[in-house]
Amino acid sequence: MMKHTRLHLGASTIAAALTFGQAPAIADETPTCNESNAKECNAKDEQAIELIRIHGVKSSVYRYDRSGDPRHLADLVDTPQTISVLTQDQIQESGKTDLKDILSAQAGVTLGTGENGNAFGDRYIIRGHEARSDVFVDGLRDPGMTTRESFAIERVEITKGPSSTFAGRGSSGGAVNSITKKASTSYSFGRVDISAGTDDHKRLTADYNQAINDNSALRINALAADEDKPGREGIERKRTGLQLSYTIDPTEKLSFIADAYYLDAEDKPDLGSYFDRDTRRPLKDIPVYAQDEDFLNSEVKTFTLRTEYEINDHLRLYNATRTGNTENEYIATGLRGTTRDATDPVAPGAETLVLSTHQGWQDVDYVTTQFNLFWDTEFAGQQHKLVFGFEYTDESVDNGVFAVENTNPTNCLVGGRRGVSESYCILDGNGNSVDNIGSLMGKTFTRGGADALFDIETVSFYVMDMFELTEQFDIFWGLRQDSFDYSNATSGWSGDQLFDFSDDMYNGHLGVVYELSDITNLYVTYSTATNINGGESDLGANCGYGGLCGSPEQAAQADPERVENIELGAKWMVFDDKLMVTAAAFQITKSDVHESVGDAYSTLGTLNTGENRVKGIEIGLSGDVTDKLSIQASATAMDSEILASYNDANIGLALSNFADESFYFQMRYQPNDKFAFGGDYSYQSEMYGGQPDTAAGYDAENNRYSIVVPDYQVINLFATYYHSDALTFRVNVGNALDEEYWTAAYRSGSFMYLGDGRSVRGTINYEF
Repeated sequence: MMKHTRLHLGASTIAAALTFGQAPAIADETPTCNESNAKECNAKDEQAIELIRIHGVKSSVYRYDRSGDPRHLADLVDTPQTISVLTQDQIQESGKTDLKDILSAQAGVTLGTGENGNAFGDRYIIRGHEARSDVFVDGLRDPGMTTRESFAIERVEITKGPSSTFAGRGSSGGAVNSITKKASTSYSFGRVDISAGTDDHKRLTADYNQAINDNSALRINALAADEDKPGREGIERKRTGLQLSYTIDPTEKLSFIADAYYLDAEDKPDLGSYFDRDTRRPLKDIPVYAQDEDFLNSEVKTFTLRTEYEINDHLRLYNATRTGNTENEYIATGLRGTTRDATDPVAPGAETLVLSTHQGWQDVDYVTTQFNLFWDTEFAGQQHKLVFGFEYTDESVDNGVFAVENTNPTNCLVGGRRGVSESYCILDGNGNSVDNIGSLMGKTFTRGGADALFDIETVSFYVMDMFELTEQFDIFWGLRQDSFDYSNATSGWSGDQLFDFSDDMYNGHLGVVYELSDITNLYVTYSTATNINGGESDLGANCGYGGLCGSPEQAAQADPERVENIELGAKWMVFDDKLMVTAAAFQITKSDVHESVGDAYSTLGTLNTGENRVKGIEIGLSGDVTDKLSIQASATAMDSEILASYNDANIGLALSNFADESFYFQMRYQPNDKFAFGGDYSYQSEMYGGQPDTAAGYDAENNRYSIVVPDYQVINLFATYYHSDALTFRVNVGNALDEEYWTAAYRSGSFMYLGDGRSVRGTINYEF
C-alpha cells in the first residue's frame, strides 16, 4: 500500500515554518519513517502539525492524513471508507463556530428540525439518514440534543456510510467525531483571538499550553461570545466555554490525559419562516416574532480520562472513560399563516400570521468507558494490526415539558382543527405588523415533570484487523456485538407505559484496498449498522420521529432496523502527496424500518415494515494544489427511494430531509508572506419535509411533494493579513450575497429554519 504516513504532511509544514521562522525545533533532524520507527514518526508528526498550526499561522493546513480515532489503523488514503476531515485552520478561516453550521455546509449532510417532544438542538442527517444520536467526541458517544461549539476542537471527522462496528447502535448514514485539543509536553504557547463585527458580534477565545516539565503539561481553552443572528435583530446567541486538559507521563510507557469541559449556550431561538402552501414557497422577509420570554439553553459538563500503556513493542492498551451531564431546555415561538375567523371582530376573513408555542426540556447523565488492546503480530505469514475492544455505556435521559401560560389579552380569532380559538396575530386588520411583537403574548412558565424516562445500558465487544495480504492488497475486517438493556417510562396520549426489553446486535465491516499505482488506491467495502426500536432518546412513545413504535409488548418483539452499505472507491495522492483526491459510489439499504401509522402525529406504529435505499456518488479534494493554493471540496449526487412500506402510496417516494445534490468548496490562496485570502461556496438542492427516515410528505391529488425546502447557495469570504510573527488580522464576510435561504423544514411546514444573513467580522490573533 501507499506508505503515506503523517510525516508527509509534517515534513511539508516544518519546511514552511522554517521558511517563516516561526516554529521551534522539535527534533534535530527529520527521520525516515519505516516499520521499525513508525510510532516515533507518528508522534513527531503529531507534534509537527500541532506546532505549525499554532506557531505557523502562515502555513494553513487543509488536510490531515490520519483519523483521530486510533482504531482506524491505516492512513486515510489506505482506509476503505469515505472519511472527511475538517481541520481547525479550515474551520477558523471559514468563520463558522457552531458545529451545526460547520457540518451543514458539507456535501451529503443536511439538517433536521426540532418540535414539541423532540428537543431543539443539533440534528444532522448524513446520506439521508438520521444521525442526531451518532455524534462522538474523541471516539466516545456524545448523547443528548445540545448546542455544540468548536472552540476546543482540533478537527472534525465525518464518517460516511454505516459504521456500527466502530460506533455501536445507529450510524445508518455515518457518524460525526470531534477531536479535542489536548495538553502537550512538547512546547509552551499562548494564543488569543478577539473578534467583533456586525449584529453585535463579539467573540473571545484563548488557547494556552504550558509544559510544566518533561513529563506533564496543562492546556486551557476558553470562550466568551455574544451576537445577534445575522439579519434577525434580537435573535441572540451567547456562548461561554472552558476546557482544561492535563497530561502526565509517569514513565516512558504510561501516560494519562485528563480533560474537563464546560459549555453554556444561551440563545433566543428563531423558528424562521413557514411553508406557504398557496405559493409553494416559504414566506419571505418575515418579521422577527420571537417573544421576550423565549429561550434555548444548553449546558454541557464532561470529564474524560485517557490512559495509554505500552506493554511491549507489540502490545498497547488504551482506555478512554467519560462521565457527563447535559441539560437542554427551550420555549420557542412558532408562526403560521391563516385567516381570521368570520367571527373575528376586527377583520373577519383577513389573512394573518398567528403565533404558537413550542417547549420542552431534556436532562442527560451518562458514563462510558472504552478499552482497546492494540496488538501487532505475525500470523499465517502476514503482519496483522489487531484491535480487541470492550465498551460499556450507561445513558439516562429525562424528557419533560413546561407549563406555559400567556398573560396578555389575545387580539384575534382564528379557526383550526379544534374550532375557533382566541389567538395572537402579528398582523393587524390592514395587514401591517402590530407594535411590540416581542411582548405580544406575555408568557409565564414553570418547569413540569418528566414525561419520558429513557435509560439504556450497553455492553459491547469488538475485534478489528488490518493486514497486508500481498504487496498490493490490504484487508480490513471488523466484527462487533452490542448487548443492551433498555427501559423507557412514558406518559402522554397513550397513558402511562413502561417499555422494558433487552436484545443483542451484531455488525460487521469488510474492506479491501488495492494499490493500483504509487499514487492510486482502489477499494471496495461492505459495512452494516443497526438501530433499535426507540433508539432516539428524545421521543418517548412517539414512533414518528424515531421514538418507540407499538405497545410495550410489541416493542419488545420488534427486530432491529438493519442497514447495509456497499461502496466502491478510489483515492489518489497527487502534487507530491500534497493533495488527496477521493471518489466513491455507494448504495445504502435500510430494511425492517419502523413506521408510524395513522396520521403524521400518531404514537402507534408498525414494526419492521419499511425499506428504503440511497445510492449515489461522492467526490472529495483536500490539501495543497501549490505552495500557495489550498482547497477542501466535496460533492455528492444521490437518489433515495422507498422500497417497501405498510402504506403502498409511499413506495417510490424520496426520503424526507434529503438533498439529491450538494456541493462544498473552500479555497485559500496566499500570494506572499503577508497576505492570504479565500472563501467557501456551498450548494444544496431542494429537499422535502416529512418524518425522518421515511417518505417525504406527498400530495397525491396534485401529484407533488407537500413541503419543499428550496435549493440554495451561500458564499463566504475571508482575507488575512500577517502583520508580524505574533500579530495577525482577518476579515470574514458571511453570506456575501445576502441570500435569504432555508436550511430545514418541520414535517408539516409550520416552521422552516432561516439561514444567517450577511455579516462582517474582524478578528485579531495574538500569539505569545
